[in-house]
Amino acid sequence: MDDKLTISLPTGRLKKDSLALLSQLPDWPSGFEFESRKLVFEEATSPYRIVFSHPKDSSTYVEFGAADLGIVGKDILLERGNEVYELLDLKIGSCTMVLAGPQGVTRSQLWEKEELRIATKYPNFTRKYLQERGITADIIPLYGSIEVAPTIGLSDAIVDLVSTGTTLKENQLWVIEEIVPISARVVANRVSIKIKAQLIQQFIKKLEKVVKHE
Repeated sequence: MDDKLTISLPTGRLKKDSLALLSQLPDWPSGFEFESRKLVFEEATSPYRIVFSHPKDSSTYVEFGAADLGIVGKDILLERGNEVYELLDLKIGSCTMVLAGPQGVTRSQLWEKEELRIATKYPNFTRKYLQERGITADIIPLYGSIEVAPTIGLSDAIVDLVSTGTTLKENQLWVIEEIVPISARVVANRVSIKIKAQLIQQFIKKLEKVVKHE
């Protein structure tokens, strides 16, 4: 059995916050140049093998066994439905998944529309959200700044992540419903959690102490 834990870490906005937490672990490697363009970090004396991936790919790395553990946004887990074990809420990257629309529009007004259209970066999550409420709508997948969609008549509303709400206000939108809080989570591979149970338990215990002190 490999006695190292392979950990998939996200690039982008979560990278800095993830490393800030992990660097507080007593056995976290201090010699790795994480600011370089290198994507895999490993040394003989370190108990960790670090792999950086796109934030949307970390959970897939873990699901298919390329990594034992990964740090993944809850939004990705809800959208992808990866078969992984969620072990710990890191309390970083916090925001909220919301239903938003033109200022003044209510949820009941939206639901009454005969041809409701909702734009989102999260089509699978949005479809499930609507089905659970018995709502039929055309879901429009977008990958850029979706706040413009209601303004130009592409959609009646959007489902997206909101942090401060500033971008919504600037585009004359408001939160109609807060759907679910989002933050970064530690997830584990289904096989690794069995064959590397002790290593993973020790890692999570150490990380829990760091999170509690933040």
